[in-house]
Amino acid sequence: MKSKVYFTNFRARPGMNLQQKLTRLIKTAGIGDIDFHKKYVAIKIHFGEPGNLAYLRPNYAKTVVDVIKELGGKPFLTDCNTLYVGGRKNALDHIDSAYLNGFTPFSTGCHVIIGDGLKGTDEALIPIDGEYIKEAKIGRAIMDADIIISLNHFKGHEMAGFGGALKNIGMGCGSRAGKMEMHNAGKPRVKERKCVGCGMCQKICAHSAITITDKKASIDHNKCVGCGRCIGICPHDAIFAVNDEAIDIMNKKMAEYSLAVLKGRPHFHISLVMDVSPFCDCHAENDVPIVPDIGMFASFDPVALDVACADAVNKQPVIAGSILEEHMQEHQEESDDYFHLVSPNTSWRSCVEHAEKIGIGHQSYELIEI
Repeated sequence: MKSKVYFTNFRARPGMNLQQKLTRLIKTAGIGDIDFHKKYVAIKIHFGEPGNLAYLRPNYAKTVVDVIKELGGKPFLTDCNTLYVGGRKNALDHIDSAYLNGFTPFSTGCHVIIGDGLKGTDEALIPIDGEYIKEAKIGRAIMDADIIISLNHFKGHEMAGFGGALKNIGMGCGSRAGKMEMHNAGKPRVKERKCVGCGMCQKICAHSAITITDKKASIDHNKCVGCGRCIGICPHDAIFAVNDEAIDIMNKKMAEYSLAVLKGRPHFHISLVMDVSPFCDCHAENDVPIVPDIGMFASFDPVALDVACADAVNKQPVIAGSILEEHMQEHQEESDDYFHLVSPNTSWRSCVEHAEKIGIGHQSYELIEI
């Protein structure tokens, strides 16, 4: 079976701007087939780490919001807190970062709700009985929504290979404990040089896994359940999660988290292949794009959408001066997989293959240009 993926390029002639083209794209792709009437609609998006300028402009979010409102829905923009230290570690900083990057109710027409709450611990436990995940930990506000829309900036990623619909949904909707489960065995550690022994982590731990000795915290991994509360509470960023999971396993876990988010309710996916930076928008900077801007894609199938976007990128000329060109010259080779050439340890295909295996969608697609 081939899934339908709709595409339009970034050419904009008098009388039809890019926001109008995006509206036409998603309506032609069938977003109106979903019953939005008085339904809560989570628009999952990456607001961009402060300092990064490759994230999607809020104008595109407003376009999607306007269509959903026209169809009777009640949309909100959402993302979950990060596992690492930065501008989106807690809901207050996260909303500040979103507003700083232009995602305010005045510019987009809807509110921002951080999916997993103030400290990344407000989660819903979703049983899926997957190969790697038995119970996914998803931001509660996202699971409270009736409909899921993913609005994705398609770009490279140093661990997943690329960031598209599945990463935006799977990794992006995981609570702090969920992200920790996908990245590693779920056991945080302490940076002793940063720890001052304040005891905040010890007080919040419900499993008595943390002790303070000589003004330094230590975590008993035999007692730790990997909830991530200590990471969120530490005022000195002294507790962190180790990214020790194999890349293929992380990608498969990410696919299973995507299943937990999407199963049992309507969903629709939009990817903009522009400013294709080699690394994630989680960075506080963005490098030169690796290929020229391509266009906008939409589909009910996030697997087909990701594959279609990857195929489109891999057909493009390489931008001079980019890290992709540097790696080509360094290794004196060309490749039909730009993402692997940029980040050789990655394997994005393991994610889409597993997503297809567990029934999220299909890798084969029919590209319909409008």
